[in-house]
Order: sequence, then C-alpha cells, then structure tokens
Amino acid sequence: MSPAGGGQSPGTATSQPSTTAGSGSPDTSDLPVSLSHIRRGLERQATDSILLRSDLPADFKVHVLEQQKIDDMLSTLDFKSTSPAPAGGLYGYEQQRRLFNPVDRPLAQPYAAFSGGELITIAIENLIGKYLAGPALKGLSSAQREHAENSAREEVTREIEDYCSRRPDRADIWMCTHPVVP
Repeated sequence: MSPAGGGQSPGTATSQPSTTAGSGSPDTSDLPVSLSHIRRGLERQATDSILLRSDLPADFKVHVLEQQKIDDMLSTLDFKSTSPAPAGGLYGYEQQRRLFNPVDRPLAQPYAAFSGGELITIAIENLIGKYLAGPALKGLSSAQREHAENSAREEVTREIEDYCSRRPDRADIWMCTHPVVP
C-alpha cells in the first residue's frame, strides 16, 4: 500500500501545495498526481462496466443437491407407527415405566395381569382385527360410497329432466339437449 504522500517513499516529507499569488489555485507542479489526468478519466465514458456484463448468460451453474439427499433419506423413514398405542397413551406408558421399575415391581407392568395364554389370545385378536376386519370394513365403505354416488347421479339426472320439462325454451339450453347418462 502506498503512503499518504501519494507514491513518495516513507522517508521523504510531503510538501504542502503552495498557492501562487493572486490566482487562488494550487501549484500543479508540486502535487503528487496529475489533476488533468483525473479530469480526463472522469469525463471519459464507462465502456467496460460491470453493469454492462450483467446481461451476459452465465458460464456455469451450481446445483445444491444436499436438500434432495436429505429428502430422499427422510422419504425412506416410516414415521407412522403400525403398533397400537399403549394403554394410557405414550406419556402414560413412559410415566408407568419410570415410576414402577420392572425389576422392583414386575406385577405393576402393563401386561403383567395376563397369563401367557391370555396374551396369545389378545395378540391373535389384534392380528385378526388388523388383517381381516380392516379390509372388510374398507370394502363395505367403498360399496356404500359407490351406492351413494350412483343414487346422487340418478337424483341429479331426474332434477335436470324435471327442470327441462318445465322450460319452453329447453331446445336452447345445452343441459337439456345433451343429457348426462348416469
């Protein structure tokens, strides 16, 4: 970096600009830079400006793939628990586990009241409920939905026919000339 003297070596003293008598302007011979050179530079048009290059297309592109990698990893995780919630909810189960240590109080555990055969019965009932009753209820609900949709279509068709039969200008109404088939 150059010193404040404008290019002079650090050992030399900078001279103060002297004014000539009567002119009021500094003596240009004592200045370290040329004022005429600065004036020409300021008057010159900016031909190679950074703003002129802003319209040029980019030479390269940058793609950040980290978010895509994170999304791919998170999409493989299954946050939906397929197991039933414990009695009292998750917080109740955690409280039970902390208050009643399984080593100290084995009979105070959630399923301690059931014998081995009763636990197997409960497990089989849960499996039947999950794999047989669920699809059966889904099939019944889809059949009910289909029946409701068909009855709604028939009702709309009847109402359109009733509306068109009461109109004298029914030949001009598109809805009356193009009946909807249920």
